[in-house]
Amino acid sequence: MKPLEPGYQIRSARVEELARLAAIEQSAAGLFRHTCYSFLVDAAPLPLDFVQQRFQAGQVWVAIALPAAVVGYAITQAIDGTLYLQQIDVDPAHGRRGIGSALISAVSLWASHQGYCTLSLSTFRDIPWNAPFYAKLGFQMLDDSELSVGFQQIRRQEAIAGLPIAHRVIMQCSKLPILVNHLA
Repeated sequence: MKPLEPGYQIRSARVEELARLAAIEQSAAGLFRHTCYSFLVDAAPLPLDFVQQRFQAGQVWVAIALPAAVVGYAITQAIDGTLYLQQIDVDPAHGRRGIGSALISAVSLWASHQGYCTLSLSTFRDIPWNAPFYAKLGFQMLDDSELSVGFQQIRRQEAIAGLPIAHRVIMQCSKLPILVNHLA
């Protein structure tokens, strides 16, 4: 994995940065414009009240282009004893600089300190910056028969939201020290 380039930093979010995350999410959604998932370009971002709730739980991280521009973020929540990566986005203008990997490393470090053994996420199986990217970090796809009640609920919520479930996959990584070692 590409190390985080100089000039960037990963840290916990600050309350005044939370409103910026929606614009980053919408900008990152533009990457789907020329895929079969182009409908995501116009999707609404995560509600600010949800982001604030996760912030209050200490589960929002940001990528900063130094000195102070927020250019990426990750948000998590607990699902069935695992730490679930609810959302991770990087402004495409800052893509391919190791920011996504560094955000996942920061989340992994926090997860291991909180006693989590597994980091989970839901993603598209056929988009290069989705499942193939996470597989390179050590995430493995779960079969539907392996999904806990909470992850079955996530699948239902994604279906209700209009996501093509046949193209989605839940992935997990239980090798958190490997992800932690990726920190720059």
